[in-house]
This record gives sequence, structure tokens and C-alpha cells, in this order.
Amino acid sequence: MTPSSIACRGCGQPGLLPVLSLGETPLANSLLSERDLAAVEPRFTLDLALCTSCSLVQITKSVPPEAMFRSYLYFSSFSDGMLRNAESIVTRLVRERGLGASSLVIEVASNDGYLLQFYKRAGVPVLGIEPAANIAKVAREQKGIDTLCEFFGAEVAERLRTEGKCADVIHGNNVLAHVPDLNGFVRGLATALKDDGIVVIEVPYVKDFVDHCEFDTIYHEHLCYFSLTALDGVFGRNGLSIFDAERIPIHGGSIRIFAGKAGLRERSAAATALLAEEASWGVREFAFYESFSARVRQLRERLRELLARLKKRSKTIAAYGAAAKVATLLNYVGLPAGTLDYVVDRSTHKQGLFMPGVKLPILAPEALLEKQPDYVVILAWNFAEEIMAQQAEYRRRGGKFIVPVPEPRVV
Repeated sequence: MTPSSIACRGCGQPGLLPVLSLGETPLANSLLSERDLAAVEPRFTLDLALCTSCSLVQITKSVPPEAMFRSYLYFSSFSDGMLRNAESIVTRLVRERGLGASSLVIEVASNDGYLLQFYKRAGVPVLGIEPAANIAKVAREQKGIDTLCEFFGAEVAERLRTEGKCADVIHGNNVLAHVPDLNGFVRGLATALKDDGIVVIEVPYVKDFVDHCEFDTIYHEHLCYFSLTALDGVFGRNGLSIFDAERIPIHGGSIRIFAGKAGLRERSAAATALLAEEASWGVREFAFYESFSARVRQLRERLRELLARLKKRSKTIAAYGAAAKVATLLNYVGLPAGTLDYVVDRSTHKQGLFMPGVKLPILAPEALLEKQPDYVVILAWNFAEEIMAQQAEYRRRGGKFIVPVPEPRVV
């Protein structure tokens, strides 16, 4: 194990320790059209490392954000689970913060307005900031959400403050992992926040990531994998303090933090306890992460073996989910051609395209009833319960599901 000379994205210290290498993979959300199939896809190194100085887990290679986010195919509103999670926190904050017509809520990486629509319905003014032009257009035209099509950062935040658009609440769901300049981004949050305002951030939680072997959430869009300890350091360096935190189940296990201007609020017992818990399991120690690589390789072999046995019995196998994590999983596992027949996905924006690297066609979920494959691998395993509920008729007809993470199993 040789420490890297690459500086940590959070604290700037060199000496990152390598945790896992997934080789070279295509960009996970770069779905292919039929005319792209003959072209050579660009591939990029995908290696995971740990900073023992601040506990931030991160990939070592950065791909320019413009290459990944200016045109994007992930629409949050296609997930019932995402919508329920959004409505729940909005209802809670409107009540707890007394938000109304004189308030302002900003969401960075606001996607198609999936969250801000609930504030709008409650009569609270909103502003979305979304860099993907195609998604920002949907938010404006279909949901009536005022949306800036920009990458959020310190410069945008200064402009908002100059225009008098400081927020009572700033949301950032599943965006912090995508940010190349963590410190500048968090400084921007502090700048765009009213003095008594709060920032609410949700990110996948590194403890669940490791415990549940969620290696497929590693892709070039996800630069960082957070503990509360790492978040506390980044926010503390940039004018904000985390005063509360809670673990939530979405995306296979996430953490939701609440932060405000430094020094204004006492830290909750829950956040204090979670920091102590992280210290006890070794959040900064390489030993905690050391077995992750071996467990990932073991999962890959078990999934290959399970699917090979089914193919020997002439079983037909499809897959559900054309999410970014699916691209990582399929390209790393390296299934023989013909193992999977196709992928289905609920998003109409993905149907008719092909998965990067493996070039499997993406069909509508109705194909499962039309073709009735023997098995469906739920590659979007973080929404497995939701998907199986949606596909109750497929199951009633005798279809079976395979959930690959954290251990391949037939349901």
C-alpha cells in the first residue's frame, strides 16, 4: 500500500491511502444512442482512497463537470421513494421553521423540481439551481419552478446575496458528492444563507457504503463518500457548523445534516453521539476500510456464479434499472455477452438508449410482462422494494427477482 501524493479534496493533505480499484470505466450516465454503438467510448480510471487526516473517502480522478452534468438523464421525479422523502422533509421544515410567503427556499442541484414543488404548493417562494439545461427546462415548464441553469458555487452565491436572494433554507440532496471544490461550494452555502437560516444536506453515508458493500455507488460523478466527521471538518472550515444529524434509509443508507452560521446553535445530542460512534468504529483508520476491496471481489464472483448457473439451465434474465450505479456494477462484474438480455427503466428519457460499456438496450418496464423473463436482476437495488411492488403482476406470473447487493440473493 503506497500513499498517494494527491491532495485530499476536503482538507488538502497529501497521502491518500488506496482502498479499491475498479479499473477504467465509461462515464456512468453517458447512455448510448444506436449510432454510438460502433464508437469507442472514453474510459477513465476509477480508484477509491481514504484521507486519514480528515476521514474523507474519495476517488482520485476528476472528470470535468461539464462532461457529466450539462445534459443529464436522471430525473428524480421518476422515483416514488425520492418524492416521499422530499415531501416528508418539506412538510417538517415548513412546520418547524414557520415558513411562508415571506420566506425563500433554495435547492442546489434541484433537478426537475421534485422537492421544491412541495414548498411551492405550501405557498413558500422557491429558487432552484440546476446545471443540466434539459432538466432545468422541465422544472420551469412542467412544474413552474424558477430555476437558474448554473453550477452552484461561491460566485453564484455572491450574486444571489447581492440581489437580496438569501435563503431561509438551502437544500442540497445528493449533490455534495458531485462537487470538485468542496470548500468553495460550502462557502457558497454560507454566503447564500440568511443569518438565522439553515442548510439541509443529504448524502449517502460511508458507514452504510462499507457495511453493505455498496461499491456500485462509486462512479466518476461521485467524487466523495462522507462520514459526519468529514462533513463536520468541511463545514467548520467554511463558516458553517453542523448542529444536528440523522441517518435515513434512502439510497441504501444516507445521512441528513442540518447546519447554520457558525456559533449560533448548540450541537444536538444526536450529532454528538454520531461523531463519537464514528470515532469508535475507526472512521479515520485504514483498518475499517481494508476488507472492503476483498468483499467487493467476492460479491462479483458470487454474482457471476449465480447468473452462470441460471444460464446453464437456459433461464432468461433481464435487469431493472439504468441508473449510474448499474453502469459501474455491470462494467466491473464483466458478465459474458448474452447473460442479460436487456435492461428496463421507468424513465422515458432513458428508454431506447443503451447502457455504457456493456451496450444493453434499455426498454420500458412493460417489457417484463410482454417477454416474461425467468429472472430480473434488480440492479437499482436501493429501490428494490419499490420496484418489486410496481412489478407485482410479473411476480404473480412466476417471475423471480435477484438483488445483487450486499449479497446476491434470489427473492
